[in-house]
Amino acid sequence: MSAAALLAELRRRDVRLQALGGELRCSAPTGALTPELRERLRQHKSDLLVLLSSAQAVAAQAQALVPLERGGSRAPIYGVPGHNGDVFCYRALARALGAEQPFFGLQPPGLDGERAPFTRVEDLAGYFAAQISAAGEKGPCIVAGFCAGGTVAFELARELERGGTEVRFLALFGCPYPVYFTRTAQLWNGLARQLERFGRHSRELAAQSWGERRRYLARELGERSARLADESSRAADPVLARRTGVERATVAAVRRYRPRLYEGRVKLFLPGAGWQRSGVAALRWCAVAAHAESYFGPDAADGANMLLEGHAPAFAELFRSAYGEPQ
Repeated sequence: MSAAALLAELRRRDVRLQALGGELRCSAPTGALTPELRERLRQHKSDLLVLLSSAQAVAAQAQALVPLERGGSRAPIYGVPGHNGDVFCYRALARALGAEQPFFGLQPPGLDGERAPFTRVEDLAGYFAAQISAAGEKGPCIVAGFCAGGTVAFELARELERGGTEVRFLALFGCPYPVYFTRTAQLWNGLARQLERFGRHSRELAAQSWGERRRYLARELGERSARLADESSRAADPVLARRTGVERATVAAVRRYRPRLYEGRVKLFLPGAGWQRSGVAALRWCAVAAHAESYFGPDAADGANMLLEGHAPAFAELFRSAYGEPQ
């Protein structure tokens, strides 16, 4: 038996090995290490040290994986963040799912300033797949996406399965279909928001006295000035400027992407009814998935707050119910 075959046998028995300081460190369930396996470990110690040291060095290069929850024995979740690349959008959800559920955020290139962001969904998905592979993860996993990151997650699931990695299912949290990000759709949605805002201001002003109207308009103008100042500070701050670059590159990539059929299972986790009426076309994912199911969250949830502390526990419960098999 080769060292690689022995390592595979040990993993099958849930025996974990690490190379630390030229020595093997072993973690195993009671009774898993039989006398025969102990003898094989002794015989292959040198080869195992070389193999593990090499694998651990490669894993150290997997900079895209940000651990939100390391522990647990369930199939790990790899979450693609929204268009701004902030993996901590999943922090409350990872906490709500508990310590038994490993959860890793996938951070896109471009945020560190060392390389440019990708401008094609296929390239970004290939990068994430390579990073997962570099981390030594070979077993079944779950791929998740949030908002615009759902499009990247969709292609990532396809890429992983082409490479032989089993994807239990693809979980899309409040993910608009790519057509939502086209310039035409954004123009019409922006116009609809402006009209809604104008109508809201008109109703507010009509019900107020002249003094209240002046204070209302001053408050609205103050908030607008604050938003413009924030945009100006983002442009001047190098960290925020890099994040803006990632946002623009990701949206441009999603805008050009055309989903093809995914043969696996897709689970749609959707916010409240108001979000679904906003032109996101989220249910169109069902047309490009061989197996799709939809789960609806609280009506008060929307695309901006669905994974925050207030609603994350509800979506964690939906996720558990959607799993459909022992974890």
